[in-house]
Amino acid sequence: MSWKPIVVGVDDSPEAAAAAALGWKLAEAAKTKCHLVHATPDIRSAVLGAEAPIDVEELYRGLVNRVRAQIGVALRGVVPQHAINGMAVWMGRTPVVLKQAAETFDAGLVVLGGKHHTVLGRWLAGSTAHYAVRTLQVPVLVTGPSPTAIRRVLVAVDLSYAAKPTIAAAEQFVALADGMLRAVHVVEPLPMIPEMPIAIDPSQYLADSEGTLAREIWPLVKTKAAEKLVRHGTAAETISAQAVEWKADLVAVGSHGKGWVDRLLLGSVTERLLNHLPTSLLVVPVPAPSVRETAEAQEQAAAAPLLTPSTVI
Repeated sequence: MSWKPIVVGVDDSPEAAAAAALGWKLAEAAKTKCHLVHATPDIRSAVLGAEAPIDVEELYRGLVNRVRAQIGVALRGVVPQHAINGMAVWMGRTPVVLKQAAETFDAGLVVLGGKHHTVLGRWLAGSTAHYAVRTLQVPVLVTGPSPTAIRRVLVAVDLSYAAKPTIAAAEQFVALADGMLRAVHVVEPLPMIPEMPIAIDPSQYLADSEGTLAREIWPLVKTKAAEKLVRHGTAAETISAQAVEWKADLVAVGSHGKGWVDRLLLGSVTERLLNHLPTSLLVVPVPAPSVRETAEAQEQAAAAPLLTPSTVI
């Protein structure tokens, strides 16, 4: 499977340097292009009220040269000099610039350094990684504390339409490094709903889930010798524990495209993993199926045994 170009968001931080190193290494292995991108504040609005006329273009060129020199110091020896010289420096908010870069370069992956912002920081200003995961339409790889070559990939799967593209994305990384894949499905405890007139049989719930895994999910895994596991517990904590136990280099999850308000107020499995996962995280955006696809799935479900809800990443 061929790789599209890779975009790496950079600044002068150590985390960004680590992300650039990993992105460049991935691009070399995949024989594709790697574009470094930096977002700088829009200076045009700052000079609108100036009394003396200002050459915005000249001011912008000077800003670009200073930024490139500053970031170049942080990236020296991390990526080739020609990559630094060719770094795109665009004006605008970082999430907007990243989205523009992904579209301009027809990227298949965006790589960012994880900074583990506090909860208060996300409320006040948000983090680049969180905004990117919410808004970008391409997979986003957020590097962990010590990103290394990616060989051991843990993919978390549910029983939804997100499983197929998430597994496929994880297997791209495995194939690139001739690595190993472990697929895990987390069965979460059934919620207690006092108003519900009919209790759900836990044994039937588990049997239905395992049946769906066997019929529809596990056949999607094409990597030879891949491990396929079912674990019980809360999703984020169980996935994190698996990543630590197996010493995964990368955890891949599918994002179902929930509204950003829901994510900000309630959080999601993906959000919690971004905050606490001790390794790199790949978030694969999965759009909801079309009306036609949904109708076909409903027809298939009508002819199959009743399926119970599964963990939503």
